[in-house]
Amino acid sequence: MRLLVVSRPFAFHGGVERATAGLLEALVAHGHDVHLLSPRGQPPVPGVTLRTLPLPPVPGPARVLVLPIAVRLAVRQRAWDAVQSHERTLGQDVYRAGEGCHRGYLDALGTPAYRRLMYHRLVLALERRVYRTTPQIAAISRLGAAEIARLHEVPETRLTVVYNGVDLARFHPDHRARERAAARAEAGVPAGAWVVLFAGSGFARKGLDTALRGVALLADRTSRILVVGRGDPRPYRRLAERLGLGERVRWLGPRPDVERWYAAADALVLPTRYEPFGNVHLEALASGLPVVTTTAAGGAEVVGPESGAVVPPGDARAVGRALEGLRATEPGRLAMAARAAAEPFTYARQVASFERIYRRLPAVRTDFTLRNR
Repeated sequence: MRLLVVSRPFAFHGGVERATAGLLEALVAHGHDVHLLSPRGQPPVPGVTLRTLPLPPVPGPARVLVLPIAVRLAVRQRAWDAVQSHERTLGQDVYRAGEGCHRGYLDALGTPAYRRLMYHRLVLALERRVYRTTPQIAAISRLGAAEIARLHEVPETRLTVVYNGVDLARFHPDHRARERAAARAEAGVPAGAWVVLFAGSGFARKGLDTALRGVALLADRTSRILVVGRGDPRPYRRLAERLGLGERVRWLGPRPDVERWYAAADALVLPTRYEPFGNVHLEALASGLPVVTTTAAGGAEVVGPESGAVVPPGDARAVGRALEGLRATEPGRLAMAARAAAEPFTYARQVASFERIYRRLPAVRTDFTLRNR
């Protein structure tokens, strides 16, 4: 099939970007003619034809509307078997709802006042139109699908769950033997310390404050937490000092070599407040790392009692108890269970799910057009 995929520029460093690149390369490997429509700045993706989308400069909140309008104009002359967008745009056949619902995000973070700001009002209006006018919606978890159905009344006939894939070679338990000692030395972590990893950009949404409070409750005062990701660390450094964590926290910033830090750690903690599906869950599990996350994370759907724990968002005591439970469990058993939990989530499986959607499109387009006249 000749496919056009719409995505903002990505550089393969973050979990979302790694997931997108992996999907595109898997679509190519399965024989599809894949074209990527993206604004300026997108590096090449092997086997993918890059089409640059020029965007005019506009002031302030109006920037929210530039990309969707430009995409609609670009795809108006249909030369594609399917147009799939990973952004809130217009004119696509398939919308991959990787960001979930903006309304759900605002509700989860307790920021109803933001809805009065022009930016959020425009995003909410655009989102309503995307869900109303796109023939097929691909949610990335059951949690996300339920939220989309509830908030936007999208029927089951237009809504499919397509889980992300993960690179099972790049993220592998075997890396621990090669990378663990050097990574710990680089971070200044004692070789024998029990280490928790927090990996995620957007510290408030990902629950870094809860992670720090949970680690502060551990009985093992020699334990450490590594913080990898993009965000302003200053309020969290102050919180760490108040909690008495001090030198037990290592602030590593955004890292392109995140697999080394999975290898360095003994558990991943991601007590997120809103997360349709963070690929960090799959990457950690594939690396043999047990995961503590929350019921607000779509990624919790791949975490079982043998490979981690799922707790309420914002509950630092529950995070602490879950980490204590992992600390007391035989590491080899946890690593095997974590790896087994990730292994079904291949890019090939993700492609097969999208191919089922693509095959439905000819009939779906006709029916959708008739229903919406």
